[in-house]
Amino acid sequence: MAGNKKTQDASFSFEAHPANTTREHLQTLYDLGFKRLSLGIQDFDEKVQYVINRHQTVEDVSRVMKEARQIGYESINFDLIYGLPLQTLDSIKHTLNLSLKLSPDRISFYSYAHVPWIKPGQRRFTELDLPVGKAKLELYLQGKAMIQEAGYEDVGMDHFAKKGDALFEANVNGTLHRNFMGYADRYTPLMIGLGVSAISDAWTAFGQNVKTVEEYHDLIRQGLLPVFKGHFLNDEDLTIRQYILDMMCRGVVNLKPQHELNERFLSRLSPLEQDQLIRIKDNTISITPTGKSFLRNVCMAFDERLQRRQERDNLFSQAI
Repeated sequence: MAGNKKTQDASFSFEAHPANTTREHLQTLYDLGFKRLSLGIQDFDEKVQYVINRHQTVEDVSRVMKEARQIGYESINFDLIYGLPLQTLDSIKHTLNLSLKLSPDRISFYSYAHVPWIKPGQRRFTELDLPVGKAKLELYLQGKAMIQEAGYEDVGMDHFAKKGDALFEANVNGTLHRNFMGYADRYTPLMIGLGVSAISDAWTAFGQNVKTVEEYHDLIRQGLLPVFKGHFLNDEDLTIRQYILDMMCRGVVNLKPQHELNERFLSRLSPLEQDQLIRIKDNTISITPTGKSFLRNVCMAFDERLQRRQERDNLFSQAI
């Protein structure tokens, strides 16, 4: 691996559960070339952890971080979620205070997606336990304010990074990229997802691995790719993908002149311009400072496949 130039130029990262990640795990993956670590924390409140079937302590997280730093990991990310069942302003403040004291290099602050038909583990609570509307927005605004006050820069949709981190530098110099795992500090036309349910991306095609450990292991033992579904992007998909990527990473989209989809795009974008979330000048659409908090909504206006499946709205999470 050390002699392979392409491998040296690649970036390897993995997500770990703080409660069951050992030093041996960290060392083995580091020796294989992994230098970035993401910890799926979600929330530190014990009641919230119980209802979402997630448990880890501050001590678990602190231990994994300390061992990763000692081994040589270059960047540590926290995944935090707002809008979880039983979450309150006080509980999210508690989670953010604990997280910020641990000082990760990056923080991903995601909106909770309630999809119990896909994730049965989300059935330990009911919809009545979920903060919605104004209550959920307040959780987001509170968390975002605390993260930024602690010195993290808003890189883009859901992501914050310390100044000096490679993600922050990429945002400044215009090389920011986004894939299924979130923002990356370099253009990644090829992303290989390893493990159960992981999604791989070859730019013109997507493929997702099977969703159970047993089936995944069985296919690997047979020498077969554990992919169970995928999608080849057509010309329209590729155009829209580039528009969404440009908006997410650079805040500006330049529509192709006289493209057949332009009229539909501009029609859907017009209300967003009236709300001062974007500016439209000729065929150039740019995000406003206010609009940056609603970047997902702006990008959805470009998504033709989403627009064509309005009758299946219950499959998609809300932006806030």
